[in-house]
Amino acid sequence: MKKTTKILSISIAAMLLLGACSSGKSSDGNNGGKDSSANKVTVNKEGFPIVDEKITLSLMAPGTGMAEWKDMPTLKEYAEKTNIDFKYDTPPLSDFQTKLNLAFASGDVADIIFAAGSDNLTSGMEVKYGKQGVLLPLEDLIDEYAPNFKALMEANPEIKKSITTTDGHIYALPVINQHPTSAWPAGPLWYNGKWLDALGVKEVPKTTDELYDLLVRFKNEDPNGNGKADEIPLLDVKMNSSRTWFLAAFGMKKWGIEEVDGKVRYAPTSENYKEYLTYMNKLFKEELLDPETFSQSDEQKKAKGQENRLGLFPDWFSFFTTGETEEVAMNNPMFQPLTSSVSPEIVLPGNPGISRGAFAITSNNKSPEASIRWVDYLYSKEGRDFFDQGPEGYLWKQGENGEREYLEVPKEYASSEDYRGTLTPAYGIAVPMLVDLVEGAPRSDFDLFIEKETQAKIDPVAETAYPLVYFSDEEQEKINTIEVDLKSYVEQMEAKFITGVEPLSNWDKYVDTINKMKIDELVKIYQEAYDRFAQN
Repeated sequence: MKKTTKILSISIAAMLLLGACSSGKSSDGNNGGKDSSANKVTVNKEGFPIVDEKITLSLMAPGTGMAEWKDMPTLKEYAEKTNIDFKYDTPPLSDFQTKLNLAFASGDVADIIFAAGSDNLTSGMEVKYGKQGVLLPLEDLIDEYAPNFKALMEANPEIKKSITTTDGHIYALPVINQHPTSAWPAGPLWYNGKWLDALGVKEVPKTTDELYDLLVRFKNEDPNGNGKADEIPLLDVKMNSSRTWFLAAFGMKKWGIEEVDGKVRYAPTSENYKEYLTYMNKLFKEELLDPETFSQSDEQKKAKGQENRLGLFPDWFSFFTTGETEEVAMNNPMFQPLTSSVSPEIVLPGNPGISRGAFAITSNNKSPEASIRWVDYLYSKEGRDFFDQGPEGYLWKQGENGEREYLEVPKEYASSEDYRGTLTPAYGIAVPMLVDLVEGAPRSDFDLFIEKETQAKIDPVAETAYPLVYFSDEEQEKINTIEVDLKSYVEQMEAKFITGVEPLSNWDKYVDTINKMKIDELVKIYQEAYDRFAQN
């Protein structure tokens, strides 16, 4: 995704002067801390360097393949700033979870686990290795040495609740996303603005019935004007993007476990879900939903978009699919969340803006105080700007008036994003940092268009489908056992019901099969975890 290309452009001019800031230590140690290493390295609580005597730590992270981390200018300059060097172990993202599991099993795990994300350093692993003492509890370190992250937790209590495990400890820090589009539940859907203009449509649909009527017009009234019946009213790839929006139209916030007024339910066995399948099956039968939805690739989807054959389609930005310029793409409205006969008020899941498992300190680390100070800088505005865009002289330079001026990308790189990926690790992985816009940063008209659409159509209604909770070892084991086969079955049956391979008259048989897969036990576990979270 190109989410950071423009929206996360940032401007900070004084950052490189921070090395001159006060170190904050005194001879009596009142303002400094003692590192737990054998050499008792003094850790400065403020400013740079973090330690006066250079130390070297090991760090394991998923590599992006763009450049060796030891060669990245951002990390090299930060090492000079902090007096902390690293030995990097960065296996490819595809191999990272396997390598991380092997490291835990052998005990030869790096001092710091960085940017793993919750898919690799799972909540279950946090609990398991935290209780075993392999991962260090971080709450006291945060209180003493991480003022930036501590301030974020105080401003938003949901952060602390979402990263505190069942034993009351924090074992990993998250990504904190405060970007204007952070509430997006998934990549949005977009209407073809040219088609709307051709049909004289002034407002996008607000109900499932209105959408059906528009899709029929897309199919029958030749909105692309080529005289051929080649229009595809609605398209997706395996429903992976549009599913969220259509489930919401029928009153569901998640394709699985969700919370409704304090009660947990499994949405794919609800009557709401049956209505969703009925509606999508109707679209499929009438060829309003692309017949190749469950078989095509993303590349095939984009090819159809560039032929101007799509009326409603998913992508992070519409021009990724249509090939239009950003200026033209501002005529493509974002999908308006729908209501239906079974859900008369808008329901829409929102991203909580918290992604767990981004930073952990292991028991092999002899300098946990220095380590937490090192990462805390990334939760400040200055630090996140530095990690996102790198040091001066590569992507940007400081202008005469203190503003950032962006430089030409070297010819050997296809885009600024490709170049940025060689400068900083904050590219395509869950780097522990504060993600946000910078006040006064230059923004394009398209950036402003996206933000306006988000504020109008998503922000007022988005809510969390189910909070970020932690499970006990026993609970997690039961969940893993039940969910593996359950998810596979529900996914297969969704495709069969929508395409008509399985008639909806077999709905009761489908529900009975799920009930036999211990769904009641699964819901009970999630309900108890939710109750713990709510009482925290």
